[in-house]
Amino acid sequence: MATAVIMPKAGITVESCIIGEWQKQVGDQVKIGDILFTYETDKASFECESTAEGELLEIFYGEGDEVPCLVNVCAIGTKGEDCSALKGGTSADAPAAPAEAAAPAAAAAPAAVACNTKAKAVIMPKAGITVESCIIGEWLKQVGDQVKEGDILFTYETDKASFECESTAEGELLAIFFGEGDEVPCLENVCAVGPHGEPTDCLKPGAAPVVAEEAPATVVAAAPVAAAAVEAAPVASSRASAPISPRAAKLAQRAGVDATLATGTGPNGRIIERDVRKLMANPPAPKAVAAAAPVAADEEYKDVKFSGIRRAISKSMHQSLSTMAQLTHNVSFDATGILAYRKMLKAMGGDYAGITIGDILLFAVSRTLLNYPDLNANMLDDSSIRQFTHVNLGVAVDTPRGLMVPTIFHADQMSLLEISQAVKTLAAECRDGGINPDKLSGGSFTVSNLGNMGIESFTPVINPPQTGILGVCCSVDRVRKAADGSIELYPAMGLSLTYDHRAVDGTPASKFLQELCKNLENFTALLAK
Repeated sequence: MATAVIMPKAGITVESCIIGEWQKQVGDQVKIGDILFTYETDKASFECESTAEGELLEIFYGEGDEVPCLVNVCAIGTKGEDCSALKGGTSADAPAAPAEAAAPAAAAAPAAVACNTKAKAVIMPKAGITVESCIIGEWLKQVGDQVKEGDILFTYETDKASFECESTAEGELLAIFFGEGDEVPCLENVCAVGPHGEPTDCLKPGAAPVVAEEAPATVVAAAPVAAAAVEAAPVASSRASAPISPRAAKLAQRAGVDATLATGTGPNGRIIERDVRKLMANPPAPKAVAAAAPVAADEEYKDVKFSGIRRAISKSMHQSLSTMAQLTHNVSFDATGILAYRKMLKAMGGDYAGITIGDILLFAVSRTLLNYPDLNANMLDDSSIRQFTHVNLGVAVDTPRGLMVPTIFHADQMSLLEISQAVKTLAAECRDGGINPDKLSGGSFTVSNLGNMGIESFTPVINPPQTGILGVCCSVDRVRKAADGSIELYPAMGLSLTYDHRAVDGTPASKFLQELCKNLENFTALLAK
């Protein structure tokens, strides 16, 4: 019997994905685990593995098509089998999700009676498994405005990235419960949308709605569930006037073009990324931009509120310095070997040309840390630490919104090229502002590189709850005595290790630096291990 392979759901809030490239074609034999095609969300790229074995009988969507999550993408089975019944449907496993969603929706129905309003709440999305609250950035709609499902209501920030919240209801924006700069718990009601004049007091966080006499006590708690069910509903299908994929909308926003001017070539005329790129290549005549208002001549200063990311950095750094016994050791090593190796890689071209000195340092750190478990650890409390079996390497990345530290998980098992590619991917996601918050936690040790800024030595601050952080400095020419007694110059690169003295003593910290320097000075030997 033919089996369907569905479009994976690559994240809680992801409703559809765009097919990138098919790696298998109709007629090819595939095994479970073989890569069938690549696909993209508006945040990242993935590979879809086959969940069945046999011949690839039919492909239902082509490259560039946007496909709803959990919809059948292709069929696999025995040669000659009829798979027409699978086209356009969902797999046998898929109904479980809608069935589960139906239960809360049904339970939520009495909430409208208890609340006695036709207004619907829009909740604060949960932008990642570890995110508990978000900060509202800017309201793009105001009370009294008419909104449709999918319209952007407001922007919001976690401690790592910025997002946009789309309306999950249609009607008038009746009430806003939180203002710009407020921190709101995830899944909490943020505003109310519905017909003009509908009451909204019962949707306001902390309100005690009047429950109908025949309603059970449990109905009071149903409102947040209803809001969660509404928020989880796909928004793409409701954009009848100008359906635009999230990925296309994000690209258009970055490029500064009006995506609604593009001609949609996706399913049901939806505007997808390639349509926006075509619009970018042939843009309409630019509109005149109003001149900015001049700054008042007597303005001597301005007060600037911290962004959500800057607030999180401030809180984390203060906590780090006020709760840890931090100490920094500085050392330098002969960088002649790694500079020569980097020059050789650059001459090779291809992917290897992109490997940097920073990547080489990350590789060496990932191997050296395995011998120092107290540095490859997290503090649990003042009396215990968690030592990691693998090195989950945090890499400090500077972004327009502030410092972010994405994690390369199991870096000790990755090749130099894999580490280099992983760093570039994570850094791009951070700077784009669309990185999954779950990739910004779970680190066991951090590396902060200021060498490209010309910094010769600095004191990096530990990223809690880790027990250590390595600062990478620039290389400077130093003088030493050669074997023949002459004086020679050599490039010396500085390293600054800050460690938590509660978990690590000075001797093992110094030994870690000694071994790391030895590995860097003999890097080709380290690669051979």
